[in-house]
Amino acid sequence: MKGGFTEDAESDHLKARIAWYYFVAGMTQQEIADQLEITRLRVNKIIGLVRAEGAVVVDLRMPMIDCIRLEEELKARFGLEEAMVTPSLQDYEESQRTIGEAAGIMLDAHVSRHHGIGVGWGKTLSYTVRRITERRLKNSWVVGMMGAVTRGSGTNTFELSTALARSLDVECHYLTAPIYCPTSEIRNVLLAHDEIAAVMAKAEAAEVALVSCGDLTHRSPVMPLTIIKENLPELLDMGAVGEVMGCFLDPDGNIVPHPINQSIMALPLEKLKRKPVSILASGGRTKLPIIRAVLRGKYVNRLVTDEVVARALLYES
Repeated sequence: MKGGFTEDAESDHLKARIAWYYFVAGMTQQEIADQLEITRLRVNKIIGLVRAEGAVVVDLRMPMIDCIRLEEELKARFGLEEAMVTPSLQDYEESQRTIGEAAGIMLDAHVSRHHGIGVGWGKTLSYTVRRITERRLKNSWVVGMMGAVTRGSGTNTFELSTALARSLDVECHYLTAPIYCPTSEIRNVLLAHDEIAAVMAKAEAAEVALVSCGDLTHRSPVMPLTIIKENLPELLDMGAVGEVMGCFLDPDGNIVPHPINQSIMALPLEKLKRKPVSILASGGRTKLPIIRAVLRGKYVNRLVTDEVVARALLYES
């Protein structure tokens, strides 16, 4: 035995990891060999065994011991209902894809049991929709929980909610306003509009929420916005580490007391907390501070992330 595992368990774990990298992440045999520091010949042999055993059908259905252990520790540490950890990948976009698709699997298990699905935005979530089983839901709906930016990118809340509603054959509701208003007074005026108020009520009533979060790098969808560029120095001075639903948080998960956080056209985070099912799908080392902040603030009760982030959440202060 090594580290508490039998040789058989270690062998199964290695097979699962190699199969995941090859069949799900699309890595080459040489890339897998380099990642795991084993020979390409061994990788080739294990892939052949996995095929022969029928372990890969359409989806890979083999447990990965390390990831399962991290999931259980994350649930215990942060009081989560569910956690899903994917193996980390060097390619950032591929990592987003695998996290997003894993979130789709988690979401798919809940949409038929709850009424209403609220959707955020982000590249990771654009992959989530691809893993939803097409069906026709009764007495449900999809609603964008945030305003939007003016440029289409495939990651906008309008586009994501439309794609999800199409998969579930339900009505879709849009929060037709910019994500940030010039002032909180203008936000309040917009919220008084009957149609916008009705959509916000739908967002509040939705029992399932799917969100991602943004760091303070160029990858974040809010960083190119003029209003963010103008206020970023002040946000940093106040300790902001990133945003979720457009709302900037400090390292402990507190909402930064900046006027921009009073001008967001989105479901307030305190109402996100009340959802029976709330899923945060996000990963990558640069997002560690904001993911930790969201968990410390207890704004969500489910997490989908990668191994590197999971380990850092658990073992780094």
